[in-house]
Amino acid sequence: LKPTAGHPKFIAVGVALNCGVESMGKAAKAKAGKKVPNAPLADKQKQRTQKNPFFEKTPRSFRLGGDIQPKRDLTRFVRWPKFVRLQRMKKIMLLRLKVPPAINQFNSTIDKNQAATLLRLLKKYQPETREAKKARLAEMALQKKDGQETKTKKTQVIKYGLNHVTTLIENKEAKLVVIAHDVDPIEMVCWLPALCRKKDVPYCIIKGKSRLGQLVHKNRASVVTLSSIRTEDKSELDKLADNFKAQFNDNADVRRRWGGGIMGIKSQHVMQRREKAIQIEQAKKLGLQIV
Repeated sequence: LKPTAGHPKFIAVGVALNCGVESMGKAAKAKAGKKVPNAPLADKQKQRTQKNPFFEKTPRSFRLGGDIQPKRDLTRFVRWPKFVRLQRMKKIMLLRLKVPPAINQFNSTIDKNQAATLLRLLKKYQPETREAKKARLAEMALQKKDGQETKTKKTQVIKYGLNHVTTLIENKEAKLVVIAHDVDPIEMVCWLPALCRKKDVPYCIIKGKSRLGQLVHKNRASVVTLSSIRTEDKSELDKLADNFKAQFNDNADVRRRWGGGIMGIKSQHVMQRREKAIQIEQAKKLGLQIV
């Protein structure tokens, strides 16, 4: 049997079609009236830049067999020479161990301004060089050959050399004694400050044996002194001597102060934690509370 036009199936299909057409019309109207935003991942048109054919981009490759690696700071990984390692170990050891006052006194030196003033004064009394001495002796020989009298006057220069300076101090002829702080072995000069104090001779400790060596045309000098001085420099020398007497000769704290005993950063932290734990334990016994 064929269904007729008034059959319920035909009626239901007609209603559904009418609803679909109406909904499509509404959606089209809404689309025309409402602006839809662009898709978020839509590709934007890229502006093309014209490449210069003379400058080609050549990226480097640091893989095996590629370009040379960039320079890095490899100081931490260097196997240093033995003398460098010994220097560093010695420095650390001197920090860790307790250093007696006789050796620790060489760590308290004159400051930069005092050193500049002192070296400026000492430079005026530099001894003659080997070439100058040779020329002077040749001139004296010529004068002697011609029958002229050769007059030689005592030169006022810096005296150096440990034995020579010691003799001058013992005879109280030294006006001012300058000792280097980095003499090795230090036992060569560690007794010299005590001798200067005993003989009441002003002394000072300066940084750098090489600086003293330059004054006397040597690589290094452990100690230098002035035994005589010109009249125009007397006031400057007296001023320096007074300052150094107060700073070194009459300073009892310098010859009583121990040095060293400075532990590493890890050991310091361990000691701090230990002290804190002891304080907390004591506070608990007393009934207090420490945070």
